[in-house]
Amino acid sequence: MTALAAFGITLATFGFMEFWAWFMHKFVQHGPLWFLHRSHHVRHPHPVERNDLFFLIYGGISAALFITGDNGGRWWFWVGVGIAAYGTVYFFVHDVLIHGRLRFWKKSQNTYLRALNMAHKTHHKTTGRDGSAEFGLLWVSPKYLQLARQQAQKKKAAAPDLSR
Repeated sequence: MTALAAFGITLATFGFMEFWAWFMHKFVQHGPLWFLHRSHHVRHPHPVERNDLFFLIYGGISAALFITGDNGGRWWFWVGVGIAAYGTVYFFVHDVLIHGRLRFWKKSQNTYLRALNMAHKTHHKTTGRDGSAEFGLLWVSPKYLQLARQQAQKKKAAAPDLSR
């Protein structure tokens, strides 16, 4: 397996995972597996949620692909790398930045990350199985990017000019 092929498979898998996560979230987690995902939509005092089982499922799939992937010699090893990379980004963006489950990354002033946070907050406006919107993680609807830009411009205009 060439390095370019391995990189291409990893990148394609990472990109596909955004679609897969959206699909699974909208049609499976808010569908037949709501009994697991519901824990993510309600406030609770526990540090772990039933919804965290999805991390274990995808981690297990990724690990199986690593173990059987001949240490990078088989194409599916690199699929496992793509799944693991997406899961890592998902953890830091969704659990750490958006939900603050670990308190080392404070809210960002980055326009894209603020837009992503707004979209996710829209998703959580409902605590029920139905009526949610914005099921993806990394793809952000242009309307939220525009809102984040507008907020940043308002904040900038309202800030006192300390350069004088």
